[in-house]
Amino acid sequence: MKRIVFLDFVRVFACFLVMLVHAAENFYGAPGSTDMAGPQSLLLNESDRLWVSVYDGFSRMSVPLFMIVSAFLLAPMKEGQSAVEFYRRRAMRILPPFLLFMVLYSTLPLLWGQIDSETSAYDLSRLLLNFPTLAGHLWFMYPLIGLYLFIPMISPWLARVSAKEERIFIWLFAISTCMPYLNRWFGELWGQCFWNGYHLLWYFSGYLGYLVLAHYIRVHLDWSTGKRLAVGSALTAAGAAWTILSFYVQAVPGVLHETPVLEIGWSFCTINCLMLTAGAFLLFTCIHKARTPRVILQLSDLSYGMYLMHIFWLGMWTSVLKGTAELPSVAAIPAIAVCTFLSCWLSCLVISWLPGGKWVIGTAGTPASKSAAVSVA
Repeated sequence: MKRIVFLDFVRVFACFLVMLVHAAENFYGAPGSTDMAGPQSLLLNESDRLWVSVYDGFSRMSVPLFMIVSAFLLAPMKEGQSAVEFYRRRAMRILPPFLLFMVLYSTLPLLWGQIDSETSAYDLSRLLLNFPTLAGHLWFMYPLIGLYLFIPMISPWLARVSAKEERIFIWLFAISTCMPYLNRWFGELWGQCFWNGYHLLWYFSGYLGYLVLAHYIRVHLDWSTGKRLAVGSALTAAGAAWTILSFYVQAVPGVLHETPVLEIGWSFCTINCLMLTAGAFLLFTCIHKARTPRVILQLSDLSYGMYLMHIFWLGMWTSVLKGTAELPSVAAIPAIAVCTFLSCWLSCLVISWLPGGKWVIGTAGTPASKSAAVSVA
């Protein structure tokens, strides 16, 4: 398959935004939570309120962008490829590193006292059930794997669907992303009740909508670069403003907040996050380079491993830059994210050169990546 250059830029951008989100979460966790935000949130001052809203809110496109990139490349399946072959290729790529880091997050923090032996044993006993206590970021792997499981089922429909039919699906998906707000304003609706959580548009909701959107953009959207720039800029600006303000207007400093209430606009399947994500992705489709720059190519290939390991580095840099250096949130949040990003990059580079490195981070080193590392150093 010919490499799609702009997708490498999207993957690197989304990888950094994930780290920016988690850097910001260190500035509104309530006392008693883990390093990042827990079930309850507390903003200490107006500066934290503003910069957490801006950095974290803007970065909420990160997870949907990863979903769109995966769907853009994989859906529908290649003609003649069986579901078994598709599952085998995906499993060999993502499951060994995923399971390895599940074990690492369940054990390594014992060395520096972040968890005790009881928590470690509990996490290890639940490896096949859910992510470890200190690896909340691995929640993303479960809906991603679910999307992979569904691709062989939806591929026949995608192969023959018309643009009009696909637009109907996307509009229904867009309406479904309004449900968090509609439920807050109007309570239960469209069949929701205590014995049924599956509302009228349930089957058009969730990350499947991003998969269909990715296919529509790739196959049916024939807009010019100018139109993509205009619409993409408008959607990104409107989505970012909405997402940032949805947190800011509620996050009164000094007041204990319920995190799900405070983050209503930060759910990845809300209408504002859909606007933000779709707009940003349209902007990236305007990149028309013949080849991916070497550094971007390398980062793109290493992004999975960087995502898996970044919480280890994030905790250290948070201690240094927020704790020891006492940087204000306006500087600390991006500094933590950048330092974490660079640390993960270099760590994954070294691992990729080792025998069996691909089983740890999902990719193996190449001569090109080694020469790029020299230039980075």
